[in-house]
Amino acid sequence: MQIGVIGLGRMGGNIVRRLTRAGHACVVYDANPEPGAQLAKEGATAAASVPALVEALGSGPRAVWVMLPAGKITEDTIAQLGSLMKAGDVIIDGGNTNFKDDVRRARELAPKGIKYLDIGTSGGVWGLARGYCLMIGGDADTVARLDPIFAALAPGLGDIERTAGREKHDPRAERGYIHAGPVGAGHFVKMIHNGIEYGMMQAFAEGFDIMRHRADAKLPADERYDLNLGDIAEVWRRGSVVTSWLLDLTASALAKDAHLEGFSGHVEDSGEGRWTIEAAIEEAVPADVLAASLFVRFRSRQQHTFAEKVLSAMRLGFGGHVEAPKK
Repeated sequence: MQIGVIGLGRMGGNIVRRLTRAGHACVVYDANPEPGAQLAKEGATAAASVPALVEALGSGPRAVWVMLPAGKITEDTIAQLGSLMKAGDVIIDGGNTNFKDDVRRARELAPKGIKYLDIGTSGGVWGLARGYCLMIGGDADTVARLDPIFAALAPGLGDIERTAGREKHDPRAERGYIHAGPVGAGHFVKMIHNGIEYGMMQAFAEGFDIMRHRADAKLPADERYDLNLGDIAEVWRRGSVVTSWLLDLTASALAKDAHLEGFSGHVEDSGEGRWTIEAAIEEAVPADVLAASLFVRFRSRQQHTFAEKVLSAMRLGFGGHVEAPKK
């Protein structure tokens, strides 16, 4: 299939590479011409502007995937695409957008007959090799039409043990992508995914911080333990019930730097943790762990602990997020 991709950063560029390697034709654009030029050498077609990208996609029906940071740049790009595209074309937002913005945009595009999909995209900087977990919102017919694109981006069955009893369920979930529901549902599910991620990361961070302080001189001498955190992270990867990709990243970071000296402990948040708590408030659902993990990130920008260094190490590992440098 043919698709346009706007935004060629850490994830956008690798989305293009994965699609190109699967035989799909990609027309690409970024405000910075360098990544487009590089992708052109790898089989994509680079456009010099958004209008040029739309024109290069031909008469349609066309599909354009927007992979930009949430906010004004995404709003402006989708508005521009809405003025250039026609009935039957599809605009996809694969970034970390608030699901309520998706609902509004789809409503605005509907009179023109332009379809809109929101796709929660997880995989970070590892997506090219591992594939991307996709949570898709939009109408079923449009999702089905673009299925070859989603199937190429998703991880596939891989070597993960199959879940018993899923034989009669939607097979796409086992391959790493789902049609979550109507417009907004994809980003809503991804938002909750990221909120849960905050809580999981915080639990690991606090646990390793507690172990690190077990050698404190204030404790009774016979209850002090000088623990090797790198070895502990590694052994937990081998058969423990807390085995996870986040633990893998923690083990990797500790193997390289046992004291995580390269991290300041200043931890940013992408915004989706905040939106998750807002949704919990709207629904009157208690979210003690998720709320606390978000507030810890706020506090980390004033006072840092080893736990926050662990958080920063995980964020760098899965998403390439570089926190404020150590001073």
